[in-house]
Amino acid sequence: MNILIAGCGDVGTRLALRLINDGHEVWGIRRDVSALDAAIRGIVADFSNVGGIPKLPANLDYIVYCPAAGCREEAVYRQTYVDGLRNLLRQLRRQSSKVKRIIFTSSTAVYHQVGGEWVDENSATEPTGFSGRILLEAESLLANSGFTYSIVRFAGIYGPGRDHFINQVKRGEVATCTSIPCYTNRIHSDDCAGLLRHLIISSSSERLYIGVDSDPAPRAEVASWLAAAMNIDKPISGGESSSPRGQNKRCSNTKICEAGYEFLYPSYREGYGCELRRIDSVS
Repeated sequence: MNILIAGCGDVGTRLALRLINDGHEVWGIRRDVSALDAAIRGIVADFSNVGGIPKLPANLDYIVYCPAAGCREEAVYRQTYVDGLRNLLRQLRRQSSKVKRIIFTSSTAVYHQVGGEWVDENSATEPTGFSGRILLEAESLLANSGFTYSIVRFAGIYGPGRDHFINQVKRGEVATCTSIPCYTNRIHSDDCAGLLRHLIISSSSERLYIGVDSDPAPRAEVASWLAAAMNIDKPISGGESSSPRGQNKRCSNTKICEAGYEFLYPSYREGYGCELRRIDSVS
């Protein structure tokens, strides 16, 4: 197949290399292609600039739109996810593209629930933060584009280069709520790539999936497990009255599991265990 990865950063590169290993031809679009693996056919483009999108490869089977905003600023989010997607769709129409499916990587930030309840693909989305609102707007843009599509809502991506929580625990900077569980959801970056690959090679056709591991867990539990694994003092406790950034919901991955995807790291224990071994091996 011919596959285009628009926004070929960390997850996009992991996905691209898996697909190339499968025998597919993959193009990766980013502002600077110098860091791309030589096996990926680089295309220089800035999706936020309507004049910055060159002619795209013909006869594309799949497009994965997975850019990263780079910072938590509302203007940057809108530029990355709404303006960028709109410009890509406009270029596809110019070329009369017959792409089979566009896969858009969104976020569980579109969910507003903060009472520890379970949410799935059918749960209400009434986000209060700008990130959730903008991503929901981008989802709607794609849904009304006329192209066949799938949306994957990821949560809490971690992995190589994404060690923020591990470093917080090391520094003793994790305040944990002990009065109520403050649930968090996560997925390893290798599972992000693996899940997206599965949707492509299995031709899964549902329009919406949640991309999280099988174990939404209280933040205090994850922090305490990491502290014990690193043989350091337990994180600060009792300083967190509510979960940060609107967290405290349990996202279900039932649908993607029923679609046949098997997680490499079904919980934080396997995923963070792998990351700790990786960090030890390079230190």
